[in-house]
Amino acid sequence: DQVVAAFKFHGALDLAGALASSLADAIVDASEVDAVVPVPLAPARLRQRGCNQAWELARRVAFRVGVPADAGLVVRIRETAHQIELPQEARPGNVRGAFAVEPRRRADLRGRRIAVVDDVMTTGSTLGEMAAVLKQAGAVEVRAWVFARTPAPGDE
Repeated sequence: DQVVAAFKFHGALDLAGALASSLADAIVDASEVDAVVPVPLAPARLRQRGCNQAWELARRVAFRVGVPADAGLVVRIRETAHQIELPQEARPGNVRGAFAVEPRRRADLRGRRIAVVDDVMTTGSTLGEMAAVLKQAGAVEVRAWVFARTPAPGDE
């Protein structure tokens, strides 16, 4: 958890390669994916953190597994509160409507299989919202590739 926190909140980009390597090693069959996209950050969060950790993982994982990465396919259209600050039941509503497919890129999704990359999954709300947006735009399948999964309540 300290490694993930350093990467996510303290700009430890030197960890990106090792984290991406571990994630790539866990992917069973990348040949079933047409493109890899990161969960996008809002501009204010991007300025605060200095980089989008999901993109840092996605581009490296995509390279390792031989699938194109695309940071411009999905955009964040609404600033949201940090998911970590919210109770689990509030998280789906927090990210609802936060993402959109770049309007000029909708045709790029038709019939495609997409892997969404994020650094940490807690409730799955962010990944669920990303999947819904991608499928609505024409993706036929959306997979979630995450480096870390927080324990479910009671499993800690």
